[in-house]
Amino acid sequence: MDMMSHLIEAINSNKDDTSLRAIVLSAKGNVFSAGHNLKELQSSTGIEQHQLIFRKATELMKSIIQSPVPVIAKVNGFAAAAGCQLVAACDMIVCSNTSKFSTPGANFGIFCSTPGIAIARSIPKSRATYMLFTGEPITAQEAYESGLATKVVPEEQLDIEVNKIIEKIKVKSRSVIALGKDFFYKQIELDVLDAYKLGEKIMVDNINSCDGQEGIRSFAEKRKASWSHK
Repeated sequence: MDMMSHLIEAINSNKDDTSLRAIVLSAKGNVFSAGHNLKELQSSTGIEQHQLIFRKATELMKSIIQSPVPVIAKVNGFAAAAGCQLVAACDMIVCSNTSKFSTPGANFGIFCSTPGIAIARSIPKSRATYMLFTGEPITAQEAYESGLATKVVPEEQLDIEVNKIIEKIKVKSRSVIALGKDFFYKQIELDVLDAYKLGEKIMVDNINSCDGQEGIRSFAEKRKASWSHK
């Protein structure tokens, strides 16, 4: 609970600051996150506490999705159960080639139902059900091939690769990235025709924004854009 609360606070604390361009979630040690503390889920803690824990986890995933800037998981180790859910909820995942991902809850009598929500929206069904039903981990390469991981690199190149991505983001308009991220997550839940209808409006709004027009002018004038982030 404490960890989830700290993450939610950190993700939301300065989200309206235009100097904030990306958020990186990382960990010390060889475990990125093992998920929920099972001691907090014993019957002695009570059903209301259990409900609070999972509401808090949902709030954390929602904070990542609704953050106006890209959230990148930098994984060097094991991401299991709700830890794997946390990773899958991020916009991008850069991991070391020794990292592993698993949803082993069924091994302990607790099916990874909520982690499966994020997993099922990130990778194909057969890979997701393999992870959920067997509890077996997948390798970094398998995560990449499944579409869970964005990049897989040797451990010593992890920071370099994450910084490359951040530098690419930093040269864009923050407001345009925020608009695009918000639309991306809305449209993937829609019927394709409804998504196009919403997309038409978003494109027109984007074009007529300050930075949309600046982008068009800079292209026509063959110069570097000067973003207002508005």
